[in-house]
Parts: sequence; structure tokens; C-alpha cells
Amino acid sequence: MNSRKSLSETRRTFSTTKAHCQQPSRILIVDFTSPSWANTCSVLSEALENTLCLVCGLAGPCRVPLLSLYVVQPQQECLLPFTQVKENFARVQACISELRSLPAEGCFPQGANGVVQAVQDGLQQFKQYSRHAAAGGSTNSSLEITIFTSQSSKEMVKQMEKKLKDVDLVSLRRIQVIEVLKRDFLQPEGVEQCVPAEEPSSSDIAILGMDIDVQTVEDNVISLEMLFKTWLHDYGTEREQLHLLLPSGGFSHTAAPKSTIMCLKCDLQERLLDPALLSGAADGTARAADPSSPWHVAAWPATGLHKLRVLRALKSEGVCESVLYGLPFIIKPTSCWQLDWDELETNQHSFHALCHSLLKRKWMLLARHEPQNTSPNWNIVVHSYYVIVPSDSATLLVKAVAIRELLLPSTFPALLVEHPERVRGPIESALNSLEVEVAYNPLHLKSNLYKYLKSSLYKPAHRQQAQPREQRPERHQPKQTQSRAKAAVAPLLMAPSPLQTFRPAAVRRDSCEHSPLPKE
Repeated sequence: MNSRKSLSETRRTFSTTKAHCQQPSRILIVDFTSPSWANTCSVLSEALENTLCLVCGLAGPCRVPLLSLYVVQPQQECLLPFTQVKENFARVQACISELRSLPAEGCFPQGANGVVQAVQDGLQQFKQYSRHAAAGGSTNSSLEITIFTSQSSKEMVKQMEKKLKDVDLVSLRRIQVIEVLKRDFLQPEGVEQCVPAEEPSSSDIAILGMDIDVQTVEDNVISLEMLFKTWLHDYGTEREQLHLLLPSGGFSHTAAPKSTIMCLKCDLQERLLDPALLSGAADGTARAADPSSPWHVAAWPATGLHKLRVLRALKSEGVCESVLYGLPFIIKPTSCWQLDWDELETNQHSFHALCHSLLKRKWMLLARHEPQNTSPNWNIVVHSYYVIVPSDSATLLVKAVAIRELLLPSTFPALLVEHPERVRGPIESALNSLEVEVAYNPLHLKSNLYKYLKSSLYKPAHRQQAQPREQRPERHQPKQTQSRAKAAVAPLLMAPSPLQTFRPAAVRRDSCEHSPLPKE
């Protein structure tokens, strides 16, 4: 997947308004005016349904609080007005089923006007929803819009440049324009897709008040699913999540007091979803981990600032896998927009230098988690310890490491030097029959989790809606639009506006150079 984005996006993003609910509401716009959209619609619907069943099945705060869905064919139509995703999977699933049933063979004239109208209508709908929600005590005030199209993303950005000048964009955090590419149109592997683009100046960003993210993605379920799963990450950029505390002289020759601490400001990102949050989806027993536990460091939800104090370095080959436990987290330099730009840049360079030095020395770091609560009531503080592992990317991996109190006695008998041939032969034969892979790819394995979640989440709504089949409204007739949910507001009229400079952001390469997708 290729993308281009402002190099300074992490600081400029949503810097003028602070959202109390960090996760943004989302509008999804699907452009049906492109040719040969049938297969893309099918895989997009499956990827969206898979992601939303995870959203509904996860314990804890909802990661996609509100969702609205528009289709453009060529006029915009709202299939799903703003809906709270959690506890409404049956309604969301019905909307996705209707999305699958729409005519999808490019029988409509192409153009970006319908998409721009959907953006305007969605912004107006969100504005009205937020006004009513604020009266009821809700404080979610940020929005992201994702547009899927097979048209030229550059042309679509130009259209939005012309039409969105006079639209209120204060609540809009970002617009994603996702250009879905057919496999036939993809460049051969190993050829970089680089689209020259001019980076917007700071004055442009101040006028727009948002980011434009233009990406290309293949039209297969896995690629689209991984794109939708970015919604599950923590989108809060109001504060850093982790302080990595190093002794000031640990990685330099400068003279400094031993008490001086070097602080790297970082963010935490989940590498995996916690299966424990999904295990009780059917019986309701799943619950989020207790953030007050001394063993708990979590990237979701961001409950407070974590501090890891580095105690010593460890040789990479000297850490036994059996003493590492828990879910891994990825450490990145922070993207907190409240930091001064110079401080943000210096912090990022320092983080990269640390990654490079650890990799060169083949070291890991042993760190202690400092307690968040320092009140007098805490007479005894229980410390947890972590190992920080470098990689060949600009990230670190952190995993919990066992301590004396948790360790159980184990015996590890030595291997016998000689083995009887009658025993070794069958074992060698069995091993030789196995297929050998160079690297493990988790995308090759499925557990039927999506099917399980969809079944368990849909059952309550299915029981409530039990009625004779002959009395149920038809939902799979593409030409019958009466059953579709309409937006809470009417589509806005297009008003002529002067041209506004609205340049796409600079080219940004994804951090993952090699795609983990399995070959088809």
C-alpha cells in the first residue's frame, strides 16, 4: 500500500481543537461510479464486516464510536446515518448486506461531484449529531472521512480543492482518499510507486485545518482489512504515552551528573489484539484489564503516562524466551502535537539513534515500570520489569519479563549425545516430510474467529426481530431504495466558490518495506 502524506502531519493533525473522546467518529464513502467495481465491492464489504465484528466483540471502550456509510452512484445516498457501532452489529451488518446488493458494474458516469456532495452532507450530519450529543453530555468532537474509489485520487483531490473552501472543517481531523487498484494495473514487485507531490506550506495547513491522506491499496480482502484495522489504533495525539528514562551518560561521553536523566518521549502501539478481550464474546465474560494493576502496561485505552526507567543493558543472546510473557507493544517516537516542533524533531532523532546503537551492539534494555500513583497511601510499591528489544526499523518492542516472585522451579535435562537409530530414523523422516517456510506469516492462518463473532453478535438482534418471512421487507432488491436508511439531513446544495489552493501532501513511504501478504 502506497501513501503520500505531510511529513509534519503528526504535529499538525487536529492541533486547533481538542477532542475529549480521542477516537474519531467515521464516515465511509464508497464510490460506485468506477468501472468493474463488482469484485471490489464484495471484498470491501467482507473486509469492513470483519473489522466491525472485532470492534463490537472487543471489551472495553469502543474503538469506532460512531459510523456513517455513504454510497455514490452517481448521486450520494446515506445507507447508514451516524450509528453507535457497539451493540448495533445487526444494523451494521444489514447495511453491509445492502452495500453488497448494489449494482456494481460501473453503469454510472464518472466524476467526483457525488463524492464531494457526500463529504458535505456527512459534515453537516455530524455537526447536527454533535450538537444533539453535546446536549446529552457527549463530548466526541472529531471526525475522519474515508473515501474508496477506483478513480484517480489526484483528480478527486482537485475536485475537493475547488468545492470545500467554504465548508466548516473545524471538526474534521483527516480525509483519506483510498484508490483501489486492480491487480492487473499494479506495477511489478520491486518497482517503487512514487508520485511527485508538493508539500503544503504551514499557511495551507492553517487554512485547511486537517490532513489529506492519499493511498493506494490492492482490491483483496487482506489488504482492505488491514487498512480498516488502522481504525482500532489509539488516535489520541494530545499527549505522549510513554517516557523512556535513560541515564544521561549511558550512550554518550558528555560529562553529566549521574542523577541527570535523558527522557525520550514515546507512544505505545498494540501489535496484537488481546485475545482475552474476545474470549467471552458469546457469554459476556470478557473484560478489559485493570489499569491499576502493577502488571498492566497497555496502549489501549491510554489511561495515563507510563514511565520505563532503563536499569541496564542485556546481551541479546542472553535472554531466555521462557521468561518473557504477555502481549508485546511497539514503542515509537511520540507524535504529540502539543510538543514544540524543535523538541519533537530532536526527540525523534534521539529515538532513531537509540535504535541504531542497540542494533549495532546487539543489546536489549532492562527497564522498570515506575508507578503512576505516588500518593502517600502507596506504602509498598510493586514494580514490574520489561525488556526492550530493537529491530531494523525505527521502532522498539517491549515485553514483560519474569521476576523472582513469579518464577517457578524448572528442570532442563541435558540432551543425550547418542540416540538409537530405530528412534532417530522415524523422527527424521517425520521432520523431512514437513513443509519449511523461511518466515512465519500470521496472515496465512485463520481460526474462524470472524465467523464466531458474527454469529454470536447477531443472535440477540435476530431473536428480537423474529417475524414470519413473508412479513419481512425485501432488502436485496437494488432498485428498491425505500428500505435504505436516509441521512438525518438533506444533501447540501452545491454553492459556487472561488478556487482554493489545496495541494496533496508529500510522498511518504510505509514503514513496512516488504508486504506480508500471502501470494495468491
